[in-house]
Amino acid sequence: MIRRTSALAGAALGLSLVAQQALAFDITDMSDAEREAFRSEVRAYLMENPEVILEAVDALEQRQMAQQAEADNDLVANNAEAIFEDGYSWVGGNPDGDITVVEFMDYRCGYCRRAKEEVEELVESDGNIRFVLKEFPILGEASTLASRFAIATRRVAGDEAYKSVHDALMTLSGDPTEPVLTRMANTLGLNADAIMTEMNSPDIDEEIAEVRALAQTLQINGTPTFVMGDELVRGYVTLDQMRQIVADEREAG
Repeated sequence: MIRRTSALAGAALGLSLVAQQALAFDITDMSDAEREAFRSEVRAYLMENPEVILEAVDALEQRQMAQQAEADNDLVANNAEAIFEDGYSWVGGNPDGDITVVEFMDYRCGYCRRAKEEVEELVESDGNIRFVLKEFPILGEASTLASRFAIATRRVAGDEAYKSVHDALMTLSGDPTEPVLTRMANTLGLNADAIMTEMNSPDIDEEIAEVRALAQTLQINGTPTFVMGDELVRGYVTLDQMRQIVADEREAG
């Protein structure tokens, strides 16, 4: 509400300035009486035509959205290698797909959990999407512990084991304590001792730090965040919206 009120005020001010320019005189040269009359005329016009203010606000918001999208596109282009080809993030879907979808995710993020099935449906039903998962724990110690376990699993047991652990962590109801993670590894037929040991590797510290640094560069401060082709998508979007973005990216590409 505050943001929109400020925008309305800004729009009104902008209309006032336009009116001044149209009348081709300098308001500083006006007498107090002339200035008051001018202000009354502007106010009367806006009161009689309030839709003009809403139109101006909508135009301003559209312009700001376009500017943000352009800035985001530049961020993606300037950091493409780190986003799409970091050499360590799990890659699924079609490795030769014509569109790459990257997700920055956190295992404790409710919207990430909500998006999981929709993202997988997008990838599976499309058949021509390369999908990359970025471990981006930002919701506290439990998030970091879960990511360390997932990364350690990939390093010890490979991509297939990583995906199994990823899926299990996404549906875990309790905290990812060491006993819980050990039991999870055993249940999945993995070497729990090796994975728990690998969790302390400094290489995992480095990987998480690199993803966080990339996220900071991309001005990402929440999860999920997606990169779909050349477009940076901040926050949860529905399956239909994702499909439309992919279609738009293909058409633009």
